[in-house]
Amino acid sequence: MSLQPEPVSGKWRSVSLVAVAQVLALSLWFSASAVLPALRAEFAIGNIQAALLSSGVALGFVAGTLVSAFLGLADRVDSRRLFFLSALLGAAANAAMLVVAPDGWGAPVLRVGVGAAMAGVYPVGMKLVSSWAVRDRGLLVGLLVGALTLGSASPHLLDLLGGLDWRFTVGAASALAVLAGFIVLASRPGPAMSSTAAFHPRMVLRAWTNKPLRLANLGYFGHMWELYAMWAWIGVFLSASFAIDPGGESAAGMARLVTFAVVGIGAAGCLFGGLFADRLGRTKVTVGAMAISGAAALVMGFLLGAAPWLVIVVGLIWGIAVVADSAQFSASVIELSDPEIVGTMLTVQTSVGFLLTILTIHLVPPLVEAAGWGAAFAMLAIGPALGIVAMLRLRARPEAARLANGNR
Repeated sequence: MSLQPEPVSGKWRSVSLVAVAQVLALSLWFSASAVLPALRAEFAIGNIQAALLSSGVALGFVAGTLVSAFLGLADRVDSRRLFFLSALLGAAANAAMLVVAPDGWGAPVLRVGVGAAMAGVYPVGMKLVSSWAVRDRGLLVGLLVGALTLGSASPHLLDLLGGLDWRFTVGAASALAVLAGFIVLASRPGPAMSSTAAFHPRMVLRAWTNKPLRLANLGYFGHMWELYAMWAWIGVFLSASFAIDPGGESAAGMARLVTFAVVGIGAAGCLFGGLFADRLGRTKVTVGAMAISGAAALVMGFLLGAAPWLVIVVGLIWGIAVVADSAQFSASVIELSDPEIVGTMLTVQTSVGFLLTILTIHLVPPLVEAAGWGAAFAMLAIGPALGIVAMLRLRARPEAARLANGNR
């Protein structure tokens, strides 16, 4: 197989192939969360273990990202082959859920394995797509995060198609990940493909001591405080809310469908967020998105049992805004970093951000028990509030002129 980049005329073919592969492979991430209600109905799964089925993926992803960075895997292994092998490993770890007891500790361990494999999928896919970027980095990175979002939503659709059989959802997600591995082999790297900047442990502190980078990272951390906890628990909230509203034996199915829509619609938010950020400015888009998502977080939990149409409308707004800014934080770090430390800065940003998601995913269940869904979701609004402050401060600095070709 030739590893030479194809002509620029093949840009959108390769970008589309990577995006499709990303959608299919990322179905592994929330495959356990999507079937959690069914698992709890069949097995004695407590709140801590339920949270671990979601947060274990983030923990594995952080560990996998750090190991990959230290070993320089993205430089030593062709990106498409690394994606292929990682997708297959993730599929195997996920499929193993079918042969272990879901209420035992083997299941969370397997979820950590899935997360570690995703470290060779999501960042590598972003690298492949970014190799085609010219003046549209925000759009292309937004496209990849949109693919991640749609892939994260897909298990909820698989769960709906499979009825109450959680095994169908887990097995189908694994099969889709295998297909993703083969699809990405048909893509080609762009003309800007180069070796990923090496990870330099001694430079880690630059992410904090360099003020523009610190502010961009604080914005990202605020965003991540909210995002994955919302994705992990919105389905459980919708199931509880629709069960209260009189009307239906179809409450469970409706919750699955709406959860898929709420998470999946974020793909459109990512795409338009990237498009607007390249033209209007990265800080404008990130501040606007966090203001909307934070407001939705403050409102959503108090709508438990409210009219389904109202819950759905607020949920869709939250789903669009909560991830519309995600790619722009990575793009900002790329643009604000010296070229020789880009790899280190992205590794630090990703690792700390996903570690935060573990905390908030585990905070939601006890808050729901102690004070209800209103307080639990309102807690998530803390992140966007702090993120807005950070990005407004970044916007006021002269270094912000380096963002999006001068569009702050």
